Amino acid sequence: MLGIAALAVLSWHAQAAQPAKKKSNTPATPKKLYCWDQNGQRTCSDTLPSEAVNQARDEINASNGMRSAEIDRALNADERAVAAAAAAQQQADLAAEATRKRTDQALLTTFQSEDDLRRVFAERTALIDNNVQTARYNVTSLREGLISLLRDAGNRELAGQKVPDKLAGDIQKRHNELIWQQRLQASFERQRVELDGEIEQILQRYRAMRAPAGA
Repeated sequence: MLGIAALAVLSWHAQAAQPAKKKSNTPATPKKLYCWDQNGQRTCSDTLPSEAVNQARDEINASNGMRSAEIDRALNADERAVAAAAAAQQQADLAAEATRKRTDQALLTTFQSEDDLRRVFAERTALIDNNVQTARYNVTSLREGLISLLRDAGNRELAGQKVPDKLAGDIQKRHNELIWQQRLQASFERQRVELDGEIEQILQRYRAMRAPAGA
């Protein structure tokens, strides 16, 4: 058997024969501390438990104590829907602004005067005016017819006679038609007012673009 001295010599030779290990130049990733609020208390840990993954938290560099990141809490389904709607609205607003700029450019290049611009709306104005007049005529006609039917039914009741089922049905039908026509008339009149506002807004923009610089 080899003596202790011989074993020591063999071990030294084996170590000397092995190549020296190179030092890595890659810096070690600094350890993190995670801090979040849990049940009203501030909690910090070097590991992030699953129940805290979606909560707001601070990430702190453990070597120097400086905050390296601030993570907002994850949104719930309703909040994600609201955020998506807000993003969609922002995109729609940007698209509307781009469309308005193209429209303004078209106004300048297409129409030489306000009269030319007004003629574009003449057809729409005439159509809505015709709808308003027709609805008003129908309302007047239906009202007069309903009054006649009600007068007939009243006279029968005063004479002690029973109001026929057909007459009662005609009164109900005429009343429903009158209500529907009144709503239609109100809708047409509202469209006419909105069209006037739309025309005025476009005219104001056209005047502003035509005005000399600095005016």
